[in-house]
Amino acid sequence: MAEHPAYPVGLRLTGRRVVVLGAGQVAQRRLPALIAAGADILLVSPEATPSVEAMADAGEITWEKRPYAEGDLANAWYALIATSDPEANTAASTEAERNQVFCVRSDDADQATAWTPATGHSEGVTVAVLTTDARGRDPRHTAAIRDAVVAGLRDGTLVAPHHRTRTPGVALVGGGPGDPDLITVRGRRLLAEADVVITDHLGPRDLLAELSPNVEVIDAAKLPYGRFMAQEAINNALIEHAKQGKSVVRLKGGDPFVYGRGMEEVQALAEAGVPCTVVPGISSSISVPGAAGIPVTHRGVAHEFTVVSGHIAPDDERSLVDWPALARLTGTLVILMGVGTIGKVAETLIAHGKSPDTPVAVVQEGTTAGQRRVDATLATVAETVRTQEVKAPSVIVIGEVVDVGPKRHA
Repeated sequence: MAEHPAYPVGLRLTGRRVVVLGAGQVAQRRLPALIAAGADILLVSPEATPSVEAMADAGEITWEKRPYAEGDLANAWYALIATSDPEANTAASTEAERNQVFCVRSDDADQATAWTPATGHSEGVTVAVLTTDARGRDPRHTAAIRDAVVAGLRDGTLVAPHHRTRTPGVALVGGGPGDPDLITVRGRRLLAEADVVITDHLGPRDLLAELSPNVEVIDAAKLPYGRFMAQEAINNALIEHAKQGKSVVRLKGGDPFVYGRGMEEVQALAEAGVPCTVVPGISSSISVPGAAGIPVTHRGVAHEFTVVSGHIAPDDERSLVDWPALARLTGTLVILMGVGTIGKVAETLIAHGKSPDTPVAVVQEGTTAGQRRVDATLATVAETVRTQEVKAPSVIVIGEVVDVGPKRHA
């Protein structure tokens, strides 16, 4: 038997009897998948790990607290033999052979009639990896192959195009703060499967280089606006391409719903009858300070943090921010899009009671190769930003947390 490779097959065990002998670590690892497969599971073992016992208490398996006995495998479709008693394992394996029940043996794979593959899952696909040569079985190598394939499918580095008809639509993907490794696994996979990608200048640009040459990449800043506002033109482009039957990804920086106007796009798509999936992203409001060594909260220093858009100055009648209330808060204030208005912001906060000595850090191009951090105080930040020629995109952090960790200037 060892001279021939195992024949791979997927067992459909829903409602079918599966017998598990032994309730140690092996059973603990294998039982969840059997439960998920809908099997009717009989567990035979005098003792069980707490996790296995919890499965029995929850009614997911039937547990008979005793050793194996002849006849336990009657009417079984599949068996997992994993007791600590070699004689019992051999007897059960013999019964399985006699009754034509495929069985796995944890103690002696050569005497088993089935092997458990290293398995993983990604978006409705199960990856199962088996060693073809019984004499050279290497479970760690098999598991490593499984992990590599599943990781590739999840993050989009291993592209497996769908050949059946896909439902056209739009995925609104948050690309994270800039480092291409900080996009979510789902976002990267959807990006790899896209027919059209509509991006903006804050989306992680390095990811675009990984796309297939047949993917149409559209820079939102270069769309012909004509009589439309910029956002209207973007909405129209999303709708137009989706209605052509294409899979469209709208790649945005940070998170789509944190100053990303993502809901406007969702609403436009809904009105046009175009299905939309929202994939959250890591917001720069917390990730960029973290990358610069600044926690937005810290025990005994800040119990809250507030994220504010600084694109409109405090003295502008269009501002919706209650700046006097912000000045009274004792936690962390994170300002996005505030490089051009930081002078007015600092003046307003000081005027309403914030100490001029409050620490401030400005982090430019956070998480990217061009990241740099500039430190100041509320009293000096406007001049510091000017003399240091700080540019957007930058995240401004105001509060005592700025001085918690080591300052890293670059």
